[in-house]
Amino acid sequence: MAEDHLAAPKPLEEHRKLAAFAGEWTGEEVVHPSRWTAGGPATSHVVARVDLNGFYLIQDTRQTREGKESFATHGVFTYDREDRLYKLFWHDSLGYYPPSPASGGWTGGKTLILVRGSLRGNARHVYEIVDDNTYTMKIQFSPDAEGWADVLTGVYRRSN
Repeated sequence: MAEDHLAAPKPLEEHRKLAAFAGEWTGEEVVHPSRWTAGGPATSHVVARVDLNGFYLIQDTRQTREGKESFATHGVFTYDREDRLYKLFWHDSLGYYPPSPASGGWTGGKTLILVRGSLRGNARHVYEIVDDNTYTMKIQFSPDAEGWADVLTGVYRRSN
């Protein structure tokens, strides 16, 4: 006989909100000139799913520029019930490993802003839901977490 206090935790509404980004997406992107790469247009294929009992959104992205894969990412999004902030564990094909996840929350109900710091500077990920089939994303960089410069911007449309 199971007792209530032994029941597994259930995802909260905050976890469920991440499902807005689940699915298969095609992104039209602009890579801004930076110390990592020259600027120019790109396209991305994004596959994201809610997994692990509904607690995580797992997102894989493959970016193509001039017919070749140029950048790939693996993101794991969740909501931290302890500090009440969203977290993004980010891994990419540049090979840098962040010392801690990006952290943040929703503003205005439609925009998720997550910021992470490292010895190289600060990155800000901004995801905005446009409608059920479209979202925008931008990744920005700042040496001091005050002035932000776009590194990557994109519009993503559901492809399935």
